[in-house]
Amino acid sequence: MEGRDRLGIAHALKEMARLLDLAREDTFKARAYARGAAVLEGIDDVTFERLVAEDRLTALSGIGVGLAARIIELHRTGRAEALDTLRAQLPPGASELGRLGLPLAKIVAIHQALGVETLADLRAAAEAGRVRNVKGIGPKTEARLLEAIRRLEAPGPAPTGTRALLAQALEAAEPVLAHLRRAPGVTAAEIAGDLRRGLEMVDGIEVVVASTTPAAARAHALALPGVLSVSESGPAAYRAVLENGLPLEVRVGLPDHHATTLLHATGSSAHLTHLARLAEGRGLHLTRGGLTRSPSGPPLAARDEEDLYGYLGLPFIPPELREDEGEIEAALEGRLPDDLVEEGDIRGLVHCHTVYSDGRHTVAEMAAAADALGMAYLTVTDHSPTASYAGGLSVDRLRAQWDEIARVQESVAVRLLRGTECDILADGALDYPDAILEQLDVIIASVHQRHRLGPEEMTRRLTRAMRHPCFKIWGHALGRLIPSRPPIDVDVEQVLDVAAASRVAIEINGDPHRLDLAPRWLRAARERKLSFVISTDAHAVSELGNLRYGVTMARRGWVRGVEVLNTLDAAGFARAVAPAGTR
Repeated sequence: MEGRDRLGIAHALKEMARLLDLAREDTFKARAYARGAAVLEGIDDVTFERLVAEDRLTALSGIGVGLAARIIELHRTGRAEALDTLRAQLPPGASELGRLGLPLAKIVAIHQALGVETLADLRAAAEAGRVRNVKGIGPKTEARLLEAIRRLEAPGPAPTGTRALLAQALEAAEPVLAHLRRAPGVTAAEIAGDLRRGLEMVDGIEVVVASTTPAAARAHALALPGVLSVSESGPAAYRAVLENGLPLEVRVGLPDHHATTLLHATGSSAHLTHLARLAEGRGLHLTRGGLTRSPSGPPLAARDEEDLYGYLGLPFIPPELREDEGEIEAALEGRLPDDLVEEGDIRGLVHCHTVYSDGRHTVAEMAAAADALGMAYLTVTDHSPTASYAGGLSVDRLRAQWDEIARVQESVAVRLLRGTECDILADGALDYPDAILEQLDVIIASVHQRHRLGPEEMTRRLTRAMRHPCFKIWGHALGRLIPSRPPIDVDVEQVLDVAAASRVAIEINGDPHRLDLAPRWLRAARERKLSFVISTDAHAVSELGNLRYGVTMARRGWVRGVEVLNTLDAAGFARAVAPAGTR
């Protein structure tokens, strides 16, 4: 049985996502199943059973009619015919081995050569040095596979301590914060840890609370709804597991200690270690108890973290930058950006899909939602013909959409820009003829198929595409799907060099499963003076809120507001992204 319970069904959906990705590289079906699994993991059993009984699973954001039917099938029978079919089409153990990011061809080759069906089989073969002899593997790949297996098999948190996407964790944290902020004597309650720093996935939720009556605030924390179990409740911390499986840690203290507690709870550990060394150089001591002039001395007064950084001769360093990746050196030298992009800077919603392709809402509905958000413009960028699995638009359907955009424009204030998310084909060509591309306001060019080309071929593919005069925005650049698919294998430095020479903008994709490019590559793009677009990749009105996550990733990459094209007004943005020859 696949499992009739909520988490068992989520596990089956994850397997379907992996197998779809392996079998057909069907990005959008795979993404739908992965999202469905994440949604089920983020709700409680009572809610799930109620929605099933009321036939209202589609009320959950990210679950459509087809996915709801699959969930119902799993719930009622414990099996899914589609999953059985996928398993039969692939070699034994494909789903398990696919967790390593292995392409189907290599899984088949390893299975045929060595009879490998499980991670344990593969580990034993790699440890014996037999995997390197399989065609297309070699010693380096064998070593990487062995390391990946060891990471997967390493002891981790208890089953209830599941990892969560940034968006899932933030959604779970919001009611926790709301509850804690109602506690007696509370002057502040803030998210800390990896979540405050905006990591793509987190192991739990940490909250730091300041209260003039800490004991009463801790008692209030004990009454938090939606808690599965409490592992510790004492003067220093309250630790529990939420019903969605995420660990929660709440630290409550007096307001005088809040700044230091928040700093240490936020991390990262490498950033804090560097700060401690810096403090020592100034004759100070930084510990969880505070910043002092002697090991046993009283802590220096600090109203907030800005005061603590000030004692160390530093400007305030935003949480998203605290990874000890040069931020302290840049702050000391006056090179740290003090105008990182903020959500309020964004004036237009970019990369939005409608029912013309794989979106859930019409042009009019997406436009009305953008209007309600006070946005100046919205790009309608549905898929191109090769993305037939996502309802990619033929030229005739694209022209029909232009007519609809013109009609809708008459009834909304937001400016509608007609565009496409155009597939970058395997040879680097774009998916529409130039005569069509030149009539569009905005072109986002993305890889949706053939993700597993070798690095040289993938690099040629992307660099050829970028030299096309109509290529203006590189969409979800490395094609990762968190946590199911790794980035494409490509010479990113070389591609960024060509992007800079071609005046291509880099999309920072806010889809919680993408969040692409990763921060280190955003910094590399900044070094080349590239511009950025922070997008929603919205397939529904509710997903316009993905902007929040794109902004977080941009900040982690040190991106300034002036470097983001959709902080411009509609006319300025349209000029910046117009295909060559149309300005």
